Order: sequence, then structure tokens, then C-alpha cells
Amino acid sequence: MNRRRPDFQAIDVGTWPTVTSAELDEAARRDFEARRQAVVRFAAGESVATIEQTTGVNRRQLYRCIERAMLPHPDGRPFGFRALVPYMRIAEYVRIHQVRVHGERGSRGAAGALSQLFERHPALAGWLVLQVKQRKVLLRQIHTDGRLRTRLRGLQALHDDFLRQCRTVGLTAADYPFNTAGHAIRSLSRHLTAEMLRSFGTAAHLAGASHLKGLPRQDDEATTPAATRPYQVVEFDGHRLDIRLKVVVRDPLGFEHEFEMERVWLLVIIDVCTRAVLGYHIVLAREYSRYDVIKTIEKALEPHRPRTFTIGGLAYGAHDGFPSQRLPELAYVTWEWMRLDNAKANLANETLTALCEFVGCLADAGPKYSPDERPYIERFFGTIASRLSSRLPGYTGSHPRDLRRALADPKGDLRLYVSIDELEELVEYAIASYNGTPHSGLNNATPLEAIEYFVRGRQTMVTWLAEHHRRSLCLMQSARRCRVRAYLDQGVRPHVNLHGVRYTNSVLATSAHLIGHYLLVYLNADDLRCVRAFLADGTELGVLDAQGAWRVVPHNLKLRQEIRKQKDGRRSRQLPDVNPIESYVRDKLAQAKKTRKAATELAHTVRLLASAPSARTPVGPRNAHAVETASSPETAPAIVAPASTVVESAPRTPVRPKKLSIGTGQVF
Repeated sequence: MNRRRPDFQAIDVGTWPTVTSAELDEAARRDFEARRQAVVRFAAGESVATIEQTTGVNRRQLYRCIERAMLPHPDGRPFGFRALVPYMRIAEYVRIHQVRVHGERGSRGAAGALSQLFERHPALAGWLVLQVKQRKVLLRQIHTDGRLRTRLRGLQALHDDFLRQCRTVGLTAADYPFNTAGHAIRSLSRHLTAEMLRSFGTAAHLAGASHLKGLPRQDDEATTPAATRPYQVVEFDGHRLDIRLKVVVRDPLGFEHEFEMERVWLLVIIDVCTRAVLGYHIVLAREYSRYDVIKTIEKALEPHRPRTFTIGGLAYGAHDGFPSQRLPELAYVTWEWMRLDNAKANLANETLTALCEFVGCLADAGPKYSPDERPYIERFFGTIASRLSSRLPGYTGSHPRDLRRALADPKGDLRLYVSIDELEELVEYAIASYNGTPHSGLNNATPLEAIEYFVRGRQTMVTWLAEHHRRSLCLMQSARRCRVRAYLDQGVRPHVNLHGVRYTNSVLATSAHLIGHYLLVYLNADDLRCVRAFLADGTELGVLDAQGAWRVVPHNLKLRQEIRKQKDGRRSRQLPDVNPIESYVRDKLAQAKKTRKAATELAHTVRLLASAPSARTPVGPRNAHAVETASSPETAPAIVAPASTVVESAPRTPVRPKKLSIGTGQVF
């Protein structure tokens, strides 16, 4: 045999899996060390004769050891030095002789008979693989003594079908498996268990797991650095609060009505180094959207505004609050990395654009179904669930059979449920208290003390958002290209259409040269009464106001989409002087007694009208009064009152009627 075969020219024993020989007995250890020295010397370039003299391993045994070591292992690596262990089996047992019956107890020495059967009848092996894929047999893990013990569910039914398949391929009672006592049910069980456990993904799927987790990330994937200073790495996630809520609205006569609504989402951004919560946002919807994610980013950047608590006993402690509230210099501080999951709202183009281009950070979505990649935000939500959600009336529990679910249910009495206004105050108080509570991960220092130590004590450098971005946080939303439209023959001035509403201002209305051109429009998803428009070259055109009733009542994008959807579904046309938001609120108030979805949408509208900013560029005294009335917290619960009543309360000035511009249809 040639000393240097082509496949033996490049042997890299440094990459081979090794073996600890201390676990072997004395005789096996001597044989293994001799074989290893022989292979290592051969890879180093020594002659075969020298290797035979020094190690006692002849050349035939040496070549055989190298061939065995280069074979692929089931784990994807070569066998390596593992193949040099005495009596190490690197190939499965292959049976040659057929199984014979010995006496009444059946056959003896049937090792490898099932593999031989599958080799001779591949249709049986393919059928068995198909049954496993169709989950005809399931795997159950039994936790005893720290060992892996499994049990197959559905084995008996599968074994009966297996015997029927054996008869269809021509096997008789004298053939295996019919000539054995148990008809090879134990061999079939061992074969199925081995095939299922060959891949952890297959085993977990057959055991009932919906997804896999715990796989360590590779070095090229673990791009997020370890957080050693504040605002270096932050984590974002959404948590659905497990409580039943109510919404309270007031009719025009002053009577209060209570409706149960759907659960809400709590979106939070937390700093990894100091465990401090930078900002949060409450979403009244079944699922949060990309606009809610951007709103949470805005609240984490802006200086936190303290709330006025109405619940007795709630107040900011001496050491409680938020970082930008306790340390004013932390307002508009940006971060370098953000960890988030693979939710569609998180990976939307608008969200990634706001993070990467506007804030200037890097986004790390991480692998799917891996909450362990964001341990700090998940641990914070666990704290909120134990300290807030589970202690409130109407707690739904972590699962349907949770005992706390029955204990927290006040027999369907809505008067004992938590309202959305109360929940906002409780969440504010809980998070502010969390930031001022000693944390075990910070050596019993509070998150606010930790962030103050880094910023003011060690004078750690932070990065602030640019000054021009602070005044225009709406630019975090992606720009929309809207064409300027006008109708000269009808006298309709230039305007743009956005979500079914016309927008214009005094500059655009008089710019006939912009007709047909595109404008870059940035909108604030929380207040669509006005948008900011820029020309195609990037120069600002100004603020465009919505026309009609949409300019008076504050509303967001979701509310407008719901109103338009409801209007299109009815296939009816409203009168020009009817306020669409007023009509929407009346309909949701009527439906709130029947569905929690309508109550949630009603609560969202009430909250929007109560918290909308009143600082708005008024078009006239009458509209300014209407805006202040609609956005005032004292009058927000009475939103079911007709909008015309609110507008009529403003003083009127006599005006001269204008000539009707709509044609009469008569031909002269």
C-alpha cells in the first residue's frame, strides 16, 4: 500500500474531536495511546517504519485507524480520535442471516432483523417515516432520576398498521416479524425512539413543542456588545396585561355608562446597564402597530412629564421617577443598540427607519422565539405581573385554570374592575417605583442611583438627539409622497389627499405652479389634524391643515381608518355638516354593551379626545373654541354630545351668504 495515499495527504488532527483516556481501563488506555501516537506521528510526516518500531502499531492497523477516524460522525464532525478507542463501533450492525423460529417461545438472536427488513422492503421504511411525520405516534418524556426516559403514545395502533403493511408487501407467517412472539413490537419501539431522538427538532415537535429555544448564538450572530454604560444597549418589547378593564363614558344627560373592554398592551424600553425604564406606552388594541412602537421611542426620548395622581395614596416617592425626570440632562439622549423580537410591528420599514436613521442606533432582532435573548425586559414584565396585574380585580391569570383568575373575578361586577384612567395611574406609579427600588442585579442600588452614578459620578459620555430633530419628532415616521391636486374649472384650490381627507394651507392654496407635483408629507399618527409638508427638493412648505370636521376634533390614524371603514361598510353618504367622529362615537357607544371590541375602540377614542394637545394653530375663533372644548379633560367624557352643540356655543358673527358654487343642473 502506498505510504501517502491521496486522501491521507492533508490530515489535520488538530481539528479532530479528542478523547479523555483517564476514563478507560489500563489495557484499553495503552491501546488507545499507542494508536493516537501512531496517527499523530503519521500526520507529522514520520516514516511508517519508524512509527511501527516506536509505537508497536503495524501499518495495516495504522491505515485502518486513519480511515475510521476520517469517517463522518452523526454529529456532523469526523470521528477523529474517538474512532481509536478499542471496540468503538462506527457503523451500524448489519444482519446477514434470516430470523429462524426456535421452539414455542419464538425466535432467538434477532439482532438487526428490523433493519434487514427495511433494507429488503424500502416501502416499509418509507411508510414508517410518513407515519412519524403525520404524528401518528408521539413522544412523551418522563422526568425521573435525572435520566432521559421516553414513552411512545399511539404505538399499539401504529404496530397494527405496520403488520398490515407487512402483509401487503408479501410477508407470511413464517417471515419476520410474524415469526416472533411479540411481532417485533419492542424492536419497532426502539427503532422509532432512536429515529425521533436523532434530531432534537423532530423530538421536540413530536413531544408537543411549538417552537425551539435555547440554541446558543454563533459568534458572527452575537453582534450586540455587553452593556458597560448607560444608553449603550436597550431592550424593547410589548407585554399584554392579564387584567379585565372597563371604560366609563358619560351621556349628554350626565349619566355614566360602564363597559368591559379588551386587554391592553404595555410597551417598554429599558436600559440594560442600569435596568432603568426609559419610557413606556399603553396601547388600547388587540395588537400594537408600528406607530405604537415609534410612539414608545418618542416617549423614551422626550423628557418625562409627571402625572397628577387622582387615586388616594399614589404619589412619587423621594427616590422614584424616570431618568429624564430626575436628571434633566438625560432628555433626548439616544442609545447605540436596541434589542427587540421579530414582531411585524418591530421589523416594519417605518420602525427600522426611525431607529437606524432618525435615532441613529443599531437594531438587533435576534433569533425567533428566543425571549432569553432579552432577559432584562422579560424579567421586568414578570415584576409588573407579580406586583401590579395579579393584585388587581379582574386578573385573568397566566392560564385558564389559574386559581387567581377565579379569586380576582368579582362575579362580573364592572364597578369593581379597573378603568383605563386608573390603570394609567397605576402603571405610572409601578414603573416609577420600580426605578426607585433597590435591584439585586445592581448590588441593591436602584436603577436611578445607578444611572446617576454613571452620568454624574463617572461622567460617562452620552449622545443627544440633534436639536432640529427634537422639534420635529414626527419626522421619525416615513414620508408619504402625495400629489398636489386642483381643479381649475371648478375653482378647487391646490391640496393633497391623505387617508381620504384633503389637506392644504394658505401657501399651498395659492401655489398654482405646484399642481401635479409631489410633496413629502410627514404625519403624526396620534394627531392627524395637521401634517408637515416638504417640497421634492427637501425645503419645507409648512403645516397643512385637514379640511372639514377632521380639522376640529383631535383624532389619530387608527381612529380615522376605523371611521372610514365603518362608513364604507354602510355604503351610505353622510351629510356635509355631520361630524364623522361624533357619528363614530355614537355607534361605538351603542355597540359597547354587546362586544368588548367596540368598548375598547370607544375607550381609545375617549382617551384620545381627553389627552390630545390643545395647542393648535386655529383657523378662526370659532374653530379654536371647538378645539379647546373637544380636547379639554373636563369635557372629554361627554363626547357623545352632538358636536354641533359644542360649536353652537361659540359666539356667532353675522356673515353675508355666498353664491352657491354647485350647479343647479339646468341648461340655459
